[in-house]
Amino acid sequence: MNKKVIIGIIIVILCIAIVAVAYFANSNSQENENQIANSNEENVVETNETQTGEATNTAEGENTETGIGSKILVVYYSAQNHTEAVAQQIAQNLGADIFELVPVDEYTSEDLNWNDQNSRVTREYEDESLRDVELQSTTVDNWDEYDTVLIGYPIWWGIAAWPVDTFVKANEFNGKTVIPFCTSSSSGLGQSGELLAEEANGGNWLEGHRFRSNPSDSDIQDWTDSIQESIQ
Repeated sequence: MNKKVIIGIIIVILCIAIVAVAYFANSNSQENENQIANSNEENVVETNETQTGEATNTAEGENTETGIGSKILVVYYSAQNHTEAVAQQIAQNLGADIFELVPVDEYTSEDLNWNDQNSRVTREYEDESLRDVELQSTTVDNWDEYDTVLIGYPIWWGIAAWPVDTFVKANEFNGKTVIPFCTSSSSGLGQSGELLAEEANGGNWLEGHRFRSNPSDSDIQDWTDSIQESIQ
């Protein structure tokens, strides 16, 4: 066979081989791109489905611990931490938000000495004009969103500790269910809830509850269970 013919055949075979390799390489590349695109699309769909599920669960989960459809706020003033402990447990039981009332001029242990005729609380008790206690804040964020407000306080001389009066007078309670509670080593709730209701701007005020200074968790749980039934 002529040498030129052999060389020509070899060149043709090489060309065919190069074309074949290029074709298969391009096919594999396209297949990989399609697989990556499909994988990304599936991930996007899965992510969107997860986000939608979380949003739904959040909406359905509002106050899921209580089974109550309304939004609840626990407001409290605590002079010696007794009311604070009860308020925090109530808020936990009800899945509620919590707001502490803090006087601008906070009460010291000397101020709270009931046996001292010259102590701050004794002077305020004897002179009602001194009971206008300024608070650091009376404004609750998103106040209008709360349907039920529980207000806690210690009992001072048979009535609610007067820093609570400042908060009650400063806010609009129309359209809200309001439930007072107190802590006391000996005194009962008395007329404290009724007197607060008289000072308030509206609201449906329900009968309140008195806790001893250091109630058990079961005592608090029993009351919050009854709260759930009353405001469902």
